[in-house]
Amino acid sequence: MTAATAREEGSQAAPPDPGAAAELDGFRVELTGYAYRMLGSVHDAEDAVQETLLRAWRGLDRFDGRSSLRTWLYRIASNVCLDQLRGRGRRALPADLGLPFPPVAAALGAPEPAGRWVEPAPDAAVLATVGDPAELAVARESVRLAFVAALQHLPPRQRAVLILRDVLRWRADEVAGLLDASVPAVNSALQRARATMAAGAAAAPGPPLDREHRDLLDRYVEVFERYDIDALVGLLRDDAVHSMPPYRMWLCGAGDIGRWLVGPGAGCRGSRLVRVAANGGPALAQYRPDPAGGHRPFSIQLLEFSGGRISGLTHFLDPRLFPRFGLPTRLDP
Repeated sequence: MTAATAREEGSQAAPPDPGAAAELDGFRVELTGYAYRMLGSVHDAEDAVQETLLRAWRGLDRFDGRSSLRTWLYRIASNVCLDQLRGRGRRALPADLGLPFPPVAAALGAPEPAGRWVEPAPDAAVLATVGDPAELAVARESVRLAFVAALQHLPPRQRAVLILRDVLRWRADEVAGLLDASVPAVNSALQRARATMAAGAAAAPGPPLDREHRDLLDRYVEVFERYDIDALVGLLRDDAVHSMPPYRMWLCGAGDIGRWLVGPGAGCRGSRLVRVAANGGPALAQYRPDPAGGHRPFSIQLLEFSGGRISGLTHFLDPRLFPRFGLPTRLDP
């Protein structure tokens, strides 16, 4: 952070009229979407935005209007995110980290720290609900799980440049001013970032769900709740991928996924699925049977589709995510 930025953010300034907080809070969702793409974690993104709004509120009387309020907030948010990323390892999905595992219980291993993994994000936290339809479509595609995971391969400043230029459609000179960089440096960073993204298999966000894929999702819910694994395997591509953060283990191939679900994963029999919206598309909250009665939170499932089949299943085994999706802590019988 430069001295000028520190003065503009005004972290030591006396608080202004508290009514200003409402105006600043109007930017919360879009800033959270930006921070989520940068950090790969909705938890970290919300913390970053809270810090951004706090700094802005404290320094609002020093905001001199040389830029728009939105630009000023993005400048603060960028500094907060870059500070958070300094010295931190990148978040990933299990399939980014090595070869697939056999579908046996011994392969599961121990859970790894939550900070290791890209997290799912509720649409309500990161996506606006009103605006230009074309811009809303771009925003939805840019929070798809595979795209957010691919962003984490970029160095932090390249990540910021790519998001600001290609997702949010800022001009090069605007990004240069926001990041305290020259226009040639921004253009160079963008070129390198685009090349890295193009080289990654998961770089391109998937298409929006059409009727065929929505019908496929309906069939998946039906066969999963019946726990008809033969039918479920029939919905998968032969090369489908299944992963379960926070575990490093991941499976590749419809056959191995089926063997896992009827073997070590058989505790999912009798589960109920609740539809939610995550990462720009439909997702599922899985409640597993509770020996004490009813069902308890187990996972948030994100599905990927390709060629009329399911190509990816990511089950985030983290019950702490359920309140963020506005979900109950249990389902009664």
